Amino acid sequence: MTIRDVVIIGSGAAGSSAAFHLANANKKVTIVEKDLLPKLKPCGGGIAASVQELFPFSLEPIIEEVIKKVEFSWCLSDKVIANLPGSAPFWIVRRENLDLFLVEQAINQGAELLKPFEVSKLYKEEGYWVISSKENKKLKSRAVILADGSQSPWPKLFGIGPKNLHHASTTSVRLEGRGLLEEGTSRFEFGLVHHGFAWAFPLKGNVNVGVGTFIGGSSINIEEILEKLLPSLGFDPKEGIRQNSSLRVWNGHCNLHKDGIVAVGDAASLCDPFLAEGLRPALISGYKAAFSLNLWLEGNVKDLSDYTNSMKVTWGNSMAWGRRISQIFYRFPKVGYQLGIKRPTAPERIAQILSGKMSYGDIAQRVIKRLLFKK
Repeated sequence: MTIRDVVIIGSGAAGSSAAFHLANANKKVTIVEKDLLPKLKPCGGGIAASVQELFPFSLEPIIEEVIKKVEFSWCLSDKVIANLPGSAPFWIVRRENLDLFLVEQAINQGAELLKPFEVSKLYKEEGYWVISSKENKKLKSRAVILADGSQSPWPKLFGIGPKNLHHASTTSVRLEGRGLLEEGTSRFEFGLVHHGFAWAFPLKGNVNVGVGTFIGGSSINIEEILEKLLPSLGFDPKEGIRQNSSLRVWNGHCNLHKDGIVAVGDAASLCDPFLAEGLRPALISGYKAAFSLNLWLEGNVKDLSDYTNSMKVTWGNSMAWGRRISQIFYRFPKVGYQLGIKRPTAPERIAQILSGKMSYGDIAQRVIKRLLFKK
């Protein structure tokens, strides 16, 4: 049996990003995917332009819209507008196109894609990982990357990621046409969603609308919200393809590695606990995991702790502050909207966070103080 350097479970943004970087470093990489590609995913598709720095090839072919303006509203009124600087834009991509594009880049570098391949068993035997599928296929590898999303059973089995998972419940609606959404504009709506918010991102000939709640146990009537939200965007409330999902959001610093195995993207619970941004941490974690695994496979480091440590610095420290802001903001959303988003300096700060040029840590202490003391 051929022994791979790395088997990656899942061909989404995080897994395919890791696959490209490892294959580009001349590692023998196999991606296994249980579904046929491409597949429609419940994802808004918003992504900071700063992720371009992670790749030696241009992402321009899959960018559907460059966002230059972000509109915020409270119960469909009381609007705030943030103009994004030209040097730090926010992109919209069609998620299925992004995943497929990255997979193709990985394959061009020599990575292998096996599908359908639904992993049924994952264990170590004589120093190698054994990956068995429901289709009675078996692979062996020196290392494994868990990149199969929020529903992945493997991180818990191997003690990777937070012990207590925190979820955001989301519903995504893909709509035909642009409705009333202006070109180069995205929208965030607060007030309609209990303990959460709604968003609208433009695509070529489509709009992605989403509704999410971020405090555990929150119960919301999605159709009641869409009855109000969709007409404000110029759509009939019954229009669109609906998809529900449960996202693992960041919930404390934790190990993202064990001996020869790492978790990336949603499987690693990296989703932003305040704005539900998942694509940027997915791509960052794929890059960081590949870098650490390459060093480990070549015998330059003794373990994969560098991956956990680098993600803590690059992403986790900011998310720790984002989680604190989220816990206060979504419990007192009207106060948060008035004292946070409506402040004169808020649009510029929000623009910098969305574009990846500023972290929650840069603004957190001031924001939390205002929300707690209502100043």
